[in-house]
Amino acid sequence: MEKRYRLKSNGAFLFAYRRGKSTSTRDLVMHAAKGRSVKVGFSVSKKVGNAVVRNRTKRRLRECFRPHLGDMKNGLYVIVARPSAAQATFQSLQQQVEDLLRRCHGIKEGNRAP
Repeated sequence: MEKRYRLKSNGAFLFAYRRGKSTSTRDLVMHAAKGRSVKVGFSVSKKVGNAVVRNRTKRRLRECFRPHLGDMKNGLYVIVARPSAAQATFQSLQQQVEDLLRRCHGIKEGNRAP
């Protein structure tokens, strides 16, 4: 995922938490708020595991989002990984990301994933 799509500032995360709508799956929670461009941030706490596990989880989530970036509506998206996300398979995470995007209407009309 390109750096221009990454949500970095603490204020942007807080805005998405406070003003955004949230939806969840078994391993992930998504907060989506309106914004000027597509920005995606990931929050993986120490409850998920040590630094190696947390970084692997973030890399997998970034890769799950990468194919959808061109089809996403403008907004701020924050993905919170639950502790069970560390043991989830990559295919399971991909399916959950697509489900979250469908639920929060994050994909532009006409470009809906099947």
